[in-house]
This record gives sequence, C-alpha cells and structure tokens, in this order.
Amino acid sequence: MIQLTDIHENNFFAARALSVAPEQRGFLDTADGILARGYLYRRENARVWAVEADGAVVGLALVKDMDEAPACYDLQQFMIDARFQRRGFGGEALRLILARLRAERKYGCVEVCVKRDDRPALRLYEKAGFADTGYVDPDAPDCLNLMYAFD
Repeated sequence: MIQLTDIHENNFFAARALSVAPEQRGFLDTADGILARGYLYRRENARVWAVEADGAVVGLALVKDMDEAPACYDLQQFMIDARFQRRGFGGEALRLILARLRAERKYGCVEVCVKRDDRPALRLYEKAGFADTGYVDPDAPDCLNLMYAFD
C-alpha cells in the first residue's frame, strides 16, 4: 500500500538515499536537492512528501504554491527510486498527490514541467489526466508544461 508522509527524523535518511537510474538523472534533481528545495521554497508553502510502500521510502514529491498566473499547485519534483520503478508506485503516488491537493482546494489545477525526452514521465502524467498547455518557458525550452484541472 502506498502512502504520502511528511519528512521526519525516522524517514529523512532513507529519503536522502533515493536516486533514479543514471539515464534519468538529467530529468530531475537529486533527493538531497529535492529536500533542499522544500526548505528554500517554504515561503511558497512547499511540501516534501515521502512516498512510502509497506513502510519503505520509495520516492519523493515536492509541491509548492504558485501564485503567478495561472495560479496553481506546482508539482516541482516527483521521483520514484530506480529500485522501485515499474511496480505501479508512481501512478498510485500521483493519484494520492492529486487527491490530497484536490481536498486542500486552494487552487483549481496542478502544473508540472517535464523534459520532452522523459517519455516515461510524460506517459505517467498524461495517463493521470495532465494535458500540454502549449506554453514554452524561455528558461526551459526543452520542457513541456502540463496542467491537471480538478474540474
């Protein structure tokens, strides 16, 4: 069973030990980088959640508020450790993230920026209901901006 938990003293070191496969490393930050971003974006209500499966930390997610247009939740980073990929954990964790944000209901949508070359991530987000906005960020022209609307 998958669950999202806050980072705390009992799962911090397990979270720090997470990593993706070498060919995926250019697509997102390291576990330490994700944890650090959670601290840096604290003024934007950043939350870092451990993705746990049967008591083991298998991934991390970082969500923050984005009040600039379009105001939405920003799924900044989402990763499942290489040892736990291809078991359905990513899809299940993404559903939990969306359900938690939907219940919070501060914003009506979630945005995620995904590298065009990261085909597995693009499939995961599209399967969950994210759609390409067509926006190209000049600072990240190699990425697609995907949006999930709650309604």
